[in-house]
Amino acid sequence: MQETLSALVVFALLLAGTGVGFFGKAYLPEEHRRHETLQLIQLVMTMLVTFAALVLGLLTASAKSSFDTVGNDFRSYAAELIQLDAALRQYGPEAQYSRTLLRAYTAAAIAATWPGEDPPSGDYPRFKSDLNHDRLEGIGLGEMLNESFVAVRQLQPLDSYQQHTQAECIARFERVIQARWKLIEEAHSSISKPFLTTLTFWLMIIFLCFGIVAPHNALAVVMIVLGAVSIASAVYVIVDLDTPLTGPIVSSSLPMRDALAHLDRASAPPLVGH
Repeated sequence: MQETLSALVVFALLLAGTGVGFFGKAYLPEEHRRHETLQLIQLVMTMLVTFAALVLGLLTASAKSSFDTVGNDFRSYAAELIQLDAALRQYGPEAQYSRTLLRAYTAAAIAATWPGEDPPSGDYPRFKSDLNHDRLEGIGLGEMLNESFVAVRQLQPLDSYQQHTQAECIARFERVIQARWKLIEEAHSSISKPFLTTLTFWLMIIFLCFGIVAPHNALAVVMIVLGAVSIASAVYVIVDLDTPLTGPIVSSSLPMRDALAHLDRASAPPLVGH
């Protein structure tokens, strides 16, 4: 919703700037409509177009980089969950409670992070994340993961093998928690709102100049409107990429679903050979 609103606001402001220049040109004194003045306007417009194109390119690259970073971190997070479950499984049946909590946490995290997709199967608590306000995880999900961590810390090793395995589980749990907090922080928008506002102001000046120098015919109006649509769609993509868990373009849930599938397979009883 945020990306749609931003694009519509930019589109309306660009058309408003064009309208001011288009209809205000007739009220300018004659000396302001001379060829030399129009040439100066075109020079200023060229300078602003260069600045705006540079800033739009930088914003697009920054938003795409942030989007790719979140996707890569979800893959790393899923791999950490798989490795943690493998370490818990190696400890023995005493770690089954922690593994059950870890599986429930993974399923609940998928359902909360991608509410528009089909939730995973199984019995687990359902939580809601306020993704529109950049809140990836609620308190309940964090408490589930912490409870699983505490259960690992409370294990009583029976031999040196379990002692070393418990130490490995604790180390992997700490990496999972660090990866989780990294994802929570990356859910926040990275685009500076004053920066985007300044860019919009530059674009308004450019389209005001378009309105002043454009001839009064239908083709000129159509081309200006198409330009405004193109700029607004670019802003739409930038804002959407900057919010990787909301909007039409979202980070894929496949890594987390693959991790959940692995946890389910690991929980299945082993096949007995004949």
